[in-house]
Amino acid sequence: MSTFNLDVYMPVVILIALAMLVAGGSLLLGGLIRPHNPNKLKETAYECGEEPIGSAWANFNVRFYVIALVFIIFDVESALMFPVAAVFKKFTQIGLGGTLLVSVFSFVLILVAGLVYCWKKGDLDWIKSFHSQANYAKKDK
Repeated sequence: MSTFNLDVYMPVVILIALAMLVAGGSLLLGGLIRPHNPNKLKETAYECGEEPIGSAWANFNVRFYVIALVFIIFDVESALMFPVAAVFKKFTQIGLGGTLLVSVFSFVLILVAGLVYCWKKGDLDWIKSFHSQANYAKKDK
């Protein structure tokens, strides 16, 4: 005989059904009571009050993405430091404060090494100078 009981899943099934009912009901109710009177002005693309001119395709500077990724890395690093700071006192009480400190410093050292690498490579400059890279190429020859 199996002791597997499906009654424990009943609250989950009820909540899923309730969520689907609320979402579907709100969409249905919104479709019934909202006004539907399209006109030429409403069907145009909204461009912050400006008339759309030219193509929708635009070139973005790749530097933006590199700087955004570096920011995200250091933002996540700072978020990971808060839990370590919260438990540091407990670790020192049990004699593992030095181990935790070495771990944190090695983590920060790896991140700083990555930042120095990006800085030396010129990835943090908003406008990258290709003239300086040409000089490096001449020196290598």
